[in-house]
Amino acid sequence: MSESPSPPVRQVPVVARPAASLLVLRAASAPQVLMGMRGTAHKFMPNRLVFPGGRIDPEDLQAAAASPLPEHARALMARAADEALIRAVGIAAARELEEETGLTLGLPPLLHGLDYLCRAITPDFSPMRFDARFLVVEAEHVGGTLAGSGELEDLRWYGVEEALGLDLAFPTRGVLEQLKLWMAMDAAARRARAHVATLRNRGWELE
Repeated sequence: MSESPSPPVRQVPVVARPAASLLVLRAASAPQVLMGMRGTAHKFMPNRLVFPGGRIDPEDLQAAAASPLPEHARALMARAADEALIRAVGIAAARELEEETGLTLGLPPLLHGLDYLCRAITPDFSPMRFDARFLVVEAEHVGGTLAGSGELEDLRWYGVEEALGLDLAFPTRGVLEQLKLWMAMDAAARRARAHVATLRNRGWELE
């Protein structure tokens, strides 16, 4: 009697590492956002157009900030993050912006101009996973001179509609669509939001 085949071993998903990305929005003849291409050597999303950002480092949990994130942004993040992580998201977004683009929110960074846009979690089946929170800031809150470190290629201001017309990764396209919804709100409506969109396993849901 032949033995029945063993059931497949279910792989335990890789833990998604906390990360932060920052969309810097500039008003021109049409809204523009700062983006750059990840190089071929990158293990995660190589050759893809992305926003400045990266994983949260342990040091981000202890680093100083000159001003906190706005209360409404903190309240939205508090649905799925503790106070230490919320603060580290803002710190990491500011740090990655300066490291990758030369632009700065100050040292220590001023975080009061940032808003919480959305969240995207890499699917369970991926070998490398991030739990990324996307923040947005208008360019008037940012200083310095645009001078990339080389980590992002073709770093420049992209028209939002121009970027949406390019070959974008699914999460990046979704974040830009969320940005369009955010831009359509006035300041009071942004502060009054009760939920933000979260991407889980390639499906958007409200959190």
